[in-house]
Amino acid sequence: MSRLCLDTSAYSHFRRGHSRAVEVITSARSIFVPSVVLGELRAGFKLGRRAAENDRALSEFLAAPVVEILDVDDEAASHYADLVVSLRKSGTPLPTSDIWIAAVALREGATIVTYDGHFSEMRRVGVLLLSL
Repeated sequence: MSRLCLDTSAYSHFRRGHSRAVEVITSARSIFVPSVVLGELRAGFKLGRRAAENDRALSEFLAAPVVEILDVDDEAASHYADLVVSLRKSGTPLPTSDIWIAAVALREGATIVTYDGHFSEMRRVGVLLLSL
């Protein structure tokens, strides 16, 4: 897979050096990080004890030539709406932030890399589910 969209759990496991996350992420040609993920990460940093260190590491990661930050736009909002409707009709509630992550991944044609199995409920988006 060459176009990967990271969720918060994938980045966190990558930073912890988990072998599968490191292997997948370092071999990607394009790595997308949704702005929603950045918000989740930075909130976690501020609640932790190593905020400055974690923020520096994230900034270095984001500066890599293969990494691009994905913002929400009208097209992503359309995908979000479709995903929400589909999930509600199937009776499958999911965290709002994860639906936004899926929406921007859909827009980019990227596969979501995650440790969170509930992403598989969104059938329109590709998911690479990693495990420990």
